[in-house]
Amino acid sequence: MRFDVTTIGEGNLRLSVPAGKRLNIATSFDIGVSGAEANVVGCLSRLGRKTGWVSCLPDNPLGKKVRNEYRSHGINIDKLIWSNQFRLATLYVEYATPPRSTKVIFDRKSTCFTNIRKEDVDWSYLLDSKIIHLTGITAALSKNTKEVVQELIKRAHKAKVPISFDVNYRSTLWEKEEAYETLLPMIQNVEVLFCSKRDAKFVFGCEGDDYEMIGHLKEISKAHKVVMSRGAESVLGLKDGVIYKEPVREVVIVDRIGAGDGLAGGVLHGWLEGDFVKGLKYGVLTAALALSQYGEVVNTNEQEVNALLESRGADIVR
Repeated sequence: MRFDVTTIGEGNLRLSVPAGKRLNIATSFDIGVSGAEANVVGCLSRLGRKTGWVSCLPDNPLGKKVRNEYRSHGINIDKLIWSNQFRLATLYVEYATPPRSTKVIFDRKSTCFTNIRKEDVDWSYLLDSKIIHLTGITAALSKNTKEVVQELIKRAHKAKVPISFDVNYRSTLWEKEEAYETLLPMIQNVEVLFCSKRDAKFVFGCEGDDYEMIGHLKEISKAHKVVMSRGAESVLGLKDGVIYKEPVREVVIVDRIGAGDGLAGGVLHGWLEGDFVKGLKYGVLTAALALSQYGEVVNTNEQEVNALLESRGADIVR
């Protein structure tokens, strides 16, 4: 295999103001780059993995800024699709401290990526991988992106390439009923399913205590492994009928955006080592590192992560 992990998703320009500033009176922005799927493979690239990212970007300086950002993390971007017709997605971030919460405004209608066509995608590039990572965000963006995700899942199953899928429900993109109808077929028999406790309950109607909820996720998806995040409490992982609990790391939060992608990157790093349980430990650590720094791609390396990793294993709770 050429790659350890490949993915497809939208790249965004991220314009933010610091805590204490408000968007409605902003006179300047910090410029960054954002993208859920690229965040995951960016983390993995920083940990020494070979990764590839496919997207569609405008052939202008803004699109090239996104390309340059992800290339700087070590992600292979050889199969990017360039467009002269549409624009780059943008998001605006207003950082805040209690009693206010951080606010994010998306502007991603009719972008290059939402107009991507199946015939533009190099499927052989994406399939030349040990595992493919996908998210519900891409499925939600447009009819075109939904069809691309469906096509990639079909091809991956046929080629027997494992799939990692993060539900990543966004109420600003679609209603929960549409999300349920679209995502349930997509998550069938995936290798690793990532889903927050909130999304398990809200999108898939999981009930009971947290251990029953992760079991329900397994039942409805037939996923080989399930990871359910529980906010500031812990992360649960289910494999072969055994539930593992990994407490979250103590952290001073600097930037919440990208923490879930950091979790997915860490878990997949462990999966690539053949140790899903150790991946839970990696995951809570890389999520904490994401929370502790500005920017969405976890800026770390294998040596730092291994030095910070605790020696004990995740707790078996059921």
